[in-house]
Amino acid sequence: MKHLQTLTVSAMLLGGTALSAQAQELKFIMCGGEVRPADQVVIDKFQADNPGVTVAMEAVPWGTCQDKSLTLAAAGDPVAVAYMGSRTLKQLSSNDLIVPAQITPEMEALYQPGVLKTVSDGGKYWGYPHAFSTKALYINCDVVKAAGMECVGPKTWDEMKAMAKGIKEGAGVAGIGIAGKDFDNTMHMFLDFLYSNGGSVLNADTGEVTLDSPETRETLQLYADLLPYMQEGPTAWERDQMKDLFNDGKLGMYVNGPWGKGQHKPEINQLIVPVPAGPSGVSGTILITDSIVVFKQKDPAVEAAAQKLAAALTSGEAQYDLDKSWGLTPILQYDKAGVAAPYYVGDEFWQIFVNGISTGGPEPLVTDFKSLQGVFTTMIQGVLLGEGDVDTLVTEAAASLAEIK
Repeated sequence: MKHLQTLTVSAMLLGGTALSAQAQELKFIMCGGEVRPADQVVIDKFQADNPGVTVAMEAVPWGTCQDKSLTLAAAGDPVAVAYMGSRTLKQLSSNDLIVPAQITPEMEALYQPGVLKTVSDGGKYWGYPHAFSTKALYINCDVVKAAGMECVGPKTWDEMKAMAKGIKEGAGVAGIGIAGKDFDNTMHMFLDFLYSNGGSVLNADTGEVTLDSPETRETLQLYADLLPYMQEGPTAWERDQMKDLFNDGKLGMYVNGPWGKGQHKPEINQLIVPVPAGPSGVSGTILITDSIVVFKQKDPAVEAAAQKLAAALTSGEAQYDLDKSWGLTPILQYDKAGVAAPYYVGDEFWQIFVNGISTGGPEPLVTDFKSLQGVFTTMIQGVLLGEGDVDTLVTEAAASLAEIK
């Protein structure tokens, strides 16, 4: 592999301006419970290039790591760096707990379209994007054929509804899996469909709530129309639980990220296609990132070192190795960065996940993500449980969102 152009940036950060020999410790919380090998290589090099600087890593499970990072910062004992969901950035920045990411114009030009929107607020970048995902529709062709249908990917919602109905009636299993549990990917799946219908949640420039729209009503009505063909009790299911139904031949299709392919039994004849387009849009996807975040420090030297480490972790061969080894949608346009044959170029599977980037939309940045999640869960569960009509549920959701954004 040719050296990436972004290595020049990393070299300036790591080699040309070595940090002071004064002992410094960078406390680093890594959400996810493990440190990836590609990240560890960068950390080891960073410490070798900067004698006296140590990186104290703590890998913490997702369920508690973000709250731990926030609690430490609010108590005046922040870590220097954390890897966490970009959804937390506005809450952290609005409480003056983190500092803007120092992303160079050269790096800006290399990100995939829309990626930087996931970390942007008030004209600043609040995190260094480090992991990126888009979504697609997975179809179990064995189930489709058992229902007496040809396994051809639906391009529109009407075609998807017809396939879900045909699977339910012809094979006697759930035609489509829809997340409805009080969990973040319930909102994420809804946004996959909303963005595929030309909808939005917030105005990117003004922050105005745009959820109260015909596009949102059409998306929520889609859920109402699909309800007879979903898995039983959809409000008890999150997306990741559906792979078991898919593997057992009890589910015809559902939306998942690129990692879904490896989670399915190899003997399943699976078809992967873009999320079907709604009546008011074109195929799209939610754009989700996790970021390396630099917390505000009392010692400027520690803060400067944290910025350099964050930049090194998210550029050059380090980022490419992480994307490829982790099986993620490429976060950078690696062909522009000097990679001769990026893993996703010319690969039919990866192009499905890459092609949706330009028409996708970001995970909304708000000051209280859990409340945002609650707004969507209430709206979605309302239609799934028959506790409100589409028009009222959307109107109430938009009003609730306006109170927390």
